[in-house]
Amino acid sequence: MTGARLAERLAWRGLESSGVDAARPTIGIALRGLRRITSGWPRFAWWVPGRLEVFGKHTDYAGGRSLVAALPRGFIFMAAPRAGGDIRVLDAATGEQAVFGGDPGELDGWRRYAGVVVSRLARNFPGARRGADIAFASNLPRAAGMSSSSALVVGLAAALARLWSLDERPEWRGHIPDAESLAAYYASLENGRTFGDLAGDGGVGTRGGSEDHAAMLLAAPRRVSAFAFVPLRRAGGARMPDAWRFVVAASGVAAEKTGRAREAYNRASAAASVLLRVWNTQATPATSLGDALASAEGAAGRLRRAIRVGEIPGWTAGDLERRLDHFLREDARVPDALAAFDREDAARLGPIAAASQRDAEALLGNQIAETAALAKSAVAWGAFAASSFGAGFGGSVWALVEAELAEEFAKNWVRAVRPAAPGVEAFIATPGPPLAELAGGGDMAR
Repeated sequence: MTGARLAERLAWRGLESSGVDAARPTIGIALRGLRRITSGWPRFAWWVPGRLEVFGKHTDYAGGRSLVAALPRGFIFMAAPRAGGDIRVLDAATGEQAVFGGDPGELDGWRRYAGVVVSRLARNFPGARRGADIAFASNLPRAAGMSSSSALVVGLAAALARLWSLDERPEWRGHIPDAESLAAYYASLENGRTFGDLAGDGGVGTRGGSEDHAAMLLAAPRRVSAFAFVPLRRAGGARMPDAWRFVVAASGVAAEKTGRAREAYNRASAAASVLLRVWNTQATPATSLGDALASAEGAAGRLRRAIRVGEIPGWTAGDLERRLDHFLREDARVPDALAAFDREDAARLGPIAAASQRDAEALLGNQIAETAALAKSAVAWGAFAASSFGAGFGGSVWALVEAELAEEFAKNWVRAVRPAAPGVEAFIATPGPPLAELAGGGDMAR
């Protein structure tokens, strides 16, 4: 199968024409990359989108809700069986490759993510491991808050699950009966949590949730999708109005989940866990912060009083109250925003987005000067709503504009902020398709 045919299949899956055009070079890079490292033609190919988080900043792992969409940019994976047990993975754009498995703790960068996927799947499904050659390429801005790291995890897991025939195994069928559980399991590969009887490990080192994986596996073209978490479940959706477009700008500041950024990210996650622990010492135990707050009328006030009278090493009452306030407000924005999309109510979305951005800056504390300036500038240039998204500490901002103004808006927006943020880049985005197997089982040379 040619690259052109794969692009046609992406269009058939619902990727807009500009997204298909942007994917064509990426398909070619991945295809040529795999041909460099394998003796035969690729047998399998996948599309994995990036994630656009509309609302739901740091809510998923705490049992809250998120409103997301699949981006029209993402990864292409190509794969072929390989003799023996080695798993060879190639970044086709850079030529960097790794052969697994070694201990993923000895690796860094994308190799660590890849190593975690290989070792966890092999451990959860003993005897399934077979050799594979896998090449990937992406047209997502790297470390821009669009979940390129999670897309890498999902793509590699999907490739190995197919090559190792994991869906034929009883332990797979018992734990992963549907798409929701598959998204949750792929999230557990990344965050290291145990999934049912499938033992966890250290993951990649960040204690995130499953929002990214839900968007990548369960979102739909031209729609925004709401999910609730712990456990992951669908919470509604709405069609993206034909008259609206997202314009997405990457700030140029990497949203790395390493070093200090990882510490800050994990502290936001840890604060939610501390709040749950405080609740569970005062009331009937809950499985998540969201579950606790929904369990009884006045639960938020009860938890707030417990925070104020208790002493928790490493945390002030102010720290925990700010985290609680952020969760309550951001979680409540999801159904409100979903209704605004459904009614095509641009006037309502503007205040929701502005409040989300303010709370990210003042309460969550995960913003930097560049993302705050991008959101402010978007509104100044005519967006009716704008907000940062992703884990924070760098990353991107989305803006919603009238469709006929999108191209001119994108040019003006980038031009206005580039003196202060020289690495900024922007693209127009209509929500695209989720994970898709574009070719499977046959020799793609035919």
